[in-house]
Amino acid sequence: MNKLSVVIITKNEEKFIADAIKSASFADEVLILDSGSEDKTCEIAKNLGARVEYQEWLGFGKQKQKAVDLAKNRWVFVLDSDERITKELQNELLEELQNPKNDAYFVARVNNFWGRDIKYLGLYPDYSIRFFDKTKARFNDRDVHESVECECKKGYLRNNMHHLAYESIEEFIAKQNRYSSIGAKPNKLKALVSPFWTFFKLYFIKLGFLEGWDGFIIAKLYSEYTFWKYIKEKK
Repeated sequence: MNKLSVVIITKNEEKFIADAIKSASFADEVLILDSGSEDKTCEIAKNLGARVEYQEWLGFGKQKQKAVDLAKNRWVFVLDSDERITKELQNELLEELQNPKNDAYFVARVNNFWGRDIKYLGLYPDYSIRFFDKTKARFNDRDVHESVECECKKGYLRNNMHHLAYESIEEFIAKQNRYSSIGAKPNKLKALVSPFWTFFKLYFIKLGFLEGWDGFIIAKLYSEYTFWKYIKEKK
């Protein structure tokens, strides 16, 4: 069977990292690439048997690719510290590793907002390539909203991973404010028009109204993120 490395990039993730590593403990290697944590992230990771390396922050795409490059094994699964590999997904990964039918796999993600799994607003299945042969695929260089790219055979896994997206509205606003600064694309026309379209798309077309009040809040906050992204100056 092919061996697997699970890679996680971190900075000050002591609140989440233990459960992330435990969910990946079935892998042959868990690699943490830290960018200067000042809390107990690295200590916790080492105590749980993870390999910890350091890399000054490069931006999300380059940082994750650096972690992939450092992994000992050809097959990798890229996990965020606030994500969890479910038991069902673990079993499916081990099954695929015996005889992979593809070079890269899309994995669905269930997003949890302030204690509630959200299935509408386009937030499920929220597919992205996370499990792949690192000789056939790699991350792009985007500073934010990075993704894996490949000209290879791709497939979809059946089971989900779980994402603890935001514990509170305040956390949601703070993170989206940070992301909008990193990915700023100054455009006054889009700043005027795009937020309305974002809200309409998420709340009506993607059925956010079926999530009740939470659906309204999430659609509204994502529309505000769109405004911030186009109104801020690129740093």
